[in-house]
Amino acid sequence: MIDPRNDKNSDRDTGAMMADVLSGVARLVQGELALARAEATERLNAVQRSVVQGAIAVVLGITAINALAGAAVALGVSLGLSPVWASVLVGGALLLLALGFAQNAARLLRDASSLPRRSAASVKRDMETLQTMVRRDATT
Repeated sequence: MIDPRNDKNSDRDTGAMMADVLSGVARLVQGELALARAEATERLNAVQRSVVQGAIAVVLGITAINALAGAAVALGVSLGLSPVWASVLVGGALLLLALGFAQNAARLLRDASSLPRRSAASVKRDMETLQTMVRRDATT
């Protein structure tokens, strides 16, 4: 590059170029870490939702069995079932409903607990690129 003050050819200082490269890499790593934090926050929110659904499953199961069991058993008896079979039928139906909610909560928790692989892989790739650049600069 021509220096307008003394009309001599001068290259940009190698140290300044390395500082620019390292600054760019630092910004890239910071961006990747911010992405990882955002994904971790998203996973935490998913875990919270799954816990809420699990709690709903428990509350619904207990409340439904306690509040509706007597009335449903009475209905079963009025339809000709013995009190025992009416109780089994009502309890089984409500238990299946509660199990459905519990399975959904477990699935949400499994999905939320997986690691943010994309961000981790991206940070690893960036670190490998940085190491390669440093090795190349060390040999030149």
